[in-house]
Amino acid sequence: METLIEFFSFEYPNIKYVVFGTILLSISSAVVGCFTFIKKKSLVGDVVSHAVLPGICISFLASGSKDPFLLIVGAFVSGWISIIVMDAIIKNTKLKEDAATGLSLSVFFGIGILLMTYIQHSGNASQSGLDTFLFGKAAALVGMDLLAFSIIAVMVLIVVFIFYKEFKLISFDPQFAKVIGLPIQRLEVLLTSITVLAVVTGIQAVGVVLMAAMLITPAAAARFWTNRLSKMLLISSVFGAFSGISGAFISYSTPSMPTGPWMVMILSIIALFSFFFAPGRGIVINQWRRFKIQSQLLEENLLKAFFKIGESSGNFFMEVEANDLRLVRTFSSGQLSRGLRKLSTNGYVEKAGNSWKLSIEGHDKGKRITRLHRLWELYLTKYLRIAPDHVHEDADTIEHVITPELERRLEKLLDYPTSDPHQSAIPTR
Repeated sequence: METLIEFFSFEYPNIKYVVFGTILLSISSAVVGCFTFIKKKSLVGDVVSHAVLPGICISFLASGSKDPFLLIVGAFVSGWISIIVMDAIIKNTKLKEDAATGLSLSVFFGIGILLMTYIQHSGNASQSGLDTFLFGKAAALVGMDLLAFSIIAVMVLIVVFIFYKEFKLISFDPQFAKVIGLPIQRLEVLLTSITVLAVVTGIQAVGVVLMAAMLITPAAAARFWTNRLSKMLLISSVFGAFSGISGAFISYSTPSMPTGPWMVMILSIIALFSFFFAPGRGIVINQWRRFKIQSQLLEENLLKAFFKIGESSGNFFMEVEANDLRLVRTFSSGQLSRGLRKLSTNGYVEKAGNSWKLSIEGHDKGKRITRLHRLWELYLTKYLRIAPDHVHEDADTIEHVITPELERRLEKLLDYPTSDPHQSAIPTR
C-alpha cells in the first residue's frame, strides 16, 4: 500500500515521465489501431514497428545524438518508406499481401540490426542506450521524451477527431466513399501517416518487437465490447491507458520487471478476458446463450410430444412414461432426464411415480407450440407451394421463434384455418 501511495503521488519526476509517457503512447496507438484493425491491415503496424529501426540508426549516425525529435523524424521516414515498398511489391509483382508484408518487415529490420551493430562497434560514446529501441525501456524516458510524445499524441488525436467521419467511411466502405467524391488516396495517406507516427511514438517505451501489440490488441479487445466505432475508440483508449499505468506501476514496485513487456501482458490479459467474457461477443457468453436456446428447444419439443400423446388419447393430463415420449420424437436418455427435470422445475410437468403428466401451464404451452407448427406448415404449402411431406423440418425450426404478433398475422393470412396440410386439427388459442 505504501508503494501504491508513493507511486500515485507522483512525487518523483521520473514516475511522471514514465506514467504520462506510456499513457500518451498507449492512447494514440490504440485509437489509430482501431482503424487499422477495421481495415483488416493489422500487420501494417508490425511492418512499420520493425521498419523504423533503420531510420533511427541513420538519424543517429547523421546527427550524432539521441535527440528524440530527430530520432522520431528518422523513424517516421523509414516507416513510411516500408509502407511504400510493401504497396509497390503488391501492385507490381505477383506476390500476395502476406508475402509482401513479410518481405518488407524482414528486410528493413535486418538493415536496422546491421546498422545497430555497426553503431555499437563504432566507439561512439553517445550510442549508449540506443539498443533500448529494440525491446523498449520506458524507465529511461525523460522530460524531452514526454514533450515529444505529447506533441505527437495530440497531433494524432486531433487528426482523428477532424477526419473521424472520413476515416470511418474509408474503413468500412471505401467504394461508397469513392462514389461520393471523397479523396480516398489522400485520406489513406493521412491515415497511414498517423499510424506510422503512433508506432514511432511508442518505440522507445515498448520496442520494435512489441509495438504491433500496442497497436492492435486494444482494438481487438474493444471490438468484443461494442458494435459502434466511437465506443470502440473510447474503450480501446481506456484499455491502452490502463495498460500503461499498470505496466509502469509493476515496473516501479518490482524494479527487475520491464514496463513495456508488462504493458503488453496487461493488454493481453484484457484481450483474453474480452474474448471469453465480453457481453456481446464473448466465447463463454455465446456458449451460455447457445445452451439456453438448446434447453428452450428441448423443453418445447418435449411439451409438444406430451400434447401429441394427449391429442391421440383424448386425455391431455394422462400419465406418460419417458419411453412413450420417444415414440413421438427422438430423444436421448440424457435429453429426456435433463428436459423433464427442467420442465418439472418450471412447473410445466408433474412427476407421478415413474411417469409424468402435464400441468395446466404445460398443456397451454405445448398446445401453442403445436399450433404454431401446424400454422407454419400450412403457410409453406399454401403460399410457397412446398409439398406437404417437405414442410415438417422447416416448421420444426420456425415454431420456436414465431412471436404472438406474427402468429396473429399468420391466422389472418390463412383465414383462421382449422387443419394443417396433413389434416391434423390446428388447436385454437
